[in-house]
Amino acid sequence: MLTDKQQSVLQCLTRAGKPLTAYEMLDQLHDDGFRAPPQVYRALNKLCEMGRIHRLETLNAFVACDQHDCGIQVPSVFLICTDCQTVSEIHARGAWNGLSELIHHNGFRLNQAVIELSGICAQCEGSDPVLAVD
Repeated sequence: MLTDKQQSVLQCLTRAGKPLTAYEMLDQLHDDGFRAPPQVYRALNKLCEMGRIHRLETLNAFVACDQHDCGIQVPSVFLICTDCQTVSEIHARGAWNGLSELIHHNGFRLNQAVIELSGICAQCEGSDPVLAVD
């Protein structure tokens, strides 16, 4: 169950439909009682722990999760368009299987995995996407 503040942050990100920084959210959530960055960051941290949102390291921003089984079997892969700043979340199970083997083979214990790929989306490129995801 979400607190009122967590619900407000999640709704803000969902409405935005794009990544937002904590300060952008603070500006938008002022009428919901948010007055200082720690209030936003507490809600963001909890929502990240719950798998409801994701932090995008390369953008230093957050995005609402659009996958119902996010993080259960396979970490999310984020496709970030450097032109229009849209972010698509996918689960590349085939790619993850190969990475898992490499991680295990090297005796590495994984704590967290976030894969962010930057490039140009099909809309900005003006062509149809040619992306195979299993």
